[in-house]
Amino acid sequence: MITMIGGFFWLGGELLLPGMAVLCSDWKILQGAITAALFLLSSYWCCQLLFPESPRWLLATQQLNRCKAELLLFSRANGIDTGDDFADRENLFTEIDSFWEGFPRPRYYSFCSLFRTRLIWRNALILGFTAFIGCGIRPCFTRNLMVLGSSITYFLRAGSDLLACIFLCITVNHWGRRAVLLLCTILTGFCSLLLLALTQYLFTAVTIAISVLGSLSSHAVVMLSIFFASEVLPTIIRGSGLGIILGLSLLGRASFPIIVLQQRSGFFLHHVVFSSFCILSVLSLLLLPETKRKGLPDSLRQGDSLRRPPLLLQATQDAVPLLSHGKPRADYNPDSYARLASSTKKMIKRNSTNGQDNKALSNDELDLANPSVNYI
Repeated sequence: MITMIGGFFWLGGELLLPGMAVLCSDWKILQGAITAALFLLSSYWCCQLLFPESPRWLLATQQLNRCKAELLLFSRANGIDTGDDFADRENLFTEIDSFWEGFPRPRYYSFCSLFRTRLIWRNALILGFTAFIGCGIRPCFTRNLMVLGSSITYFLRAGSDLLACIFLCITVNHWGRRAVLLLCTILTGFCSLLLLALTQYLFTAVTIAISVLGSLSSHAVVMLSIFFASEVLPTIIRGSGLGIILGLSLLGRASFPIIVLQQRSGFFLHHVVFSSFCILSVLSLLLLPETKRKGLPDSLRQGDSLRRPPLLLQATQDAVPLLSHGKPRADYNPDSYARLASSTKKMIKRNSTNGQDNKALSNDELDLANPSVNYI
């Protein structure tokens, strides 16, 4: 949810950028205004009340004292009276103390910890690669929209980004993360291949429609890759993992200005390479797990326990119950079965008694047949 809210704020900044460009007469003044706004974010680092540390991350890294302090800060901010007595405060965290016995030492993890896992590094690599493709292939669609003018192209692309975020908010919780990401990636690759092969044979209106659809689906791929990564990566390395994936997406976004500086000499090759990467990404997305209605992993072990669902959901033989759970049969009488069990026990006991008698009788017959044994 926080990732999607951040995406809407990103779109809000893109929509406000033309207005700031009109107010600022020179690009240097615009760059200075944007940089001054970024300096305001340093207040989050200086003031703990504005941007406190995550108690979930503190608990996952075994920083219990800081976790208790942050929880007390949250309770005070919400107007909950925790009491002034220190003993009462300690009683509030009995569950945390019982879970972590003794005084555990804090454990810190870096992004390099991913390479000691079995599945987390693969999921992070696939999502980073998908975000890189989604940002890198967008100029292939934007180029076909330039016939409408630069201003119309900018707002048309921003509008498609807004529709992509609304589409994700509606479909992700119903269809699942992996299914929607597969759909958007396939749609992006299909639009890219159509423009690559049939641009000179299509009408201008059809080309613009395909480009808008491809821009919408590519932005949905980027947003959902980042959103998916925030649920796949464990809490202890979620911040560094998301930073790497965002960096890969910005690297894909920077590929088009490099081509522009080379006077668009390699634009066709750029289009072919990213279209091929998009097809490869569709195959790799099948290896991702599904995180819909699942808890966020905190440790590396929990992150490795996420498994991909089957491609086709169908009932297997193992899912068939051994006994049916329907209504009991009308001819079933538990008293009759109880009598049968008791009579069976009596028969077994009677047979065992007869067997002992027969054994004693056979011994007596042997003694009579050999009388010399008795005299010995």
